[in-house]
Amino acid sequence: MIGWIILGVIVLLVIGLLNWFVTTQRQLVNLDELCNNALSQIEVQLNSRWDAIMQLAQQAANYAQHESQTLIETIRARRGSEIKTADDVNDQNTVFGSVLGRLMVVAEQYPELKASNLYAEVMQAVNNFENNVRNSRMIYNDTATKMNRYVRQWPSSFIANMLHFDTRNYLKMDNEDKRDISNMPNVGAPK
Repeated sequence: MIGWIILGVIVLLVIGLLNWFVTTQRQLVNLDELCNNALSQIEVQLNSRWDAIMQLAQQAANYAQHESQTLIETIRARRGSEIKTADDVNDQNTVFGSVLGRLMVVAEQYPELKASNLYAEVMQAVNNFENNVRNSRMIYNDTATKMNRYVRQWPSSFIANMLHFDTRNYLKMDNEDKRDISNMPNVGAPK
């Protein structure tokens, strides 16, 4: 009789552990897929942003052929790049900032370009895509936080390690200068 009770307890423990293992594995897969989906959403937004910036570069080509040709080649090389990791997104953001800055310089040199309605519409589209990228980045970082907690917390860390689930890198700030509080504008009451 005691043997059957012990066997029953062992069977219940095995079933409980197996259930916990399967539940934890499914949660890890779910979080991993959410992270992948968030990166995919960022990739879509980045490609749309590159398309809009390509329109700006093509407009600028009418004014400054030699300057805009290298920008167009850079955009073509980056547009459609595959995003696999947070580092890929951060790299794209750095290049995008550089290209946009160079286009702004061209626009400043050619006021008639800057004054054109098409230029203004495309700049608005670039700003809209930039906002979409920011939102997608926040969603990714939130999802990565959930994934990282689950991968690092015990006892789920045991299964995560066994099944080779790793923490995800976070996306960095758009502009590292924003970290320095001395660069922030003073919005307080006048002294």
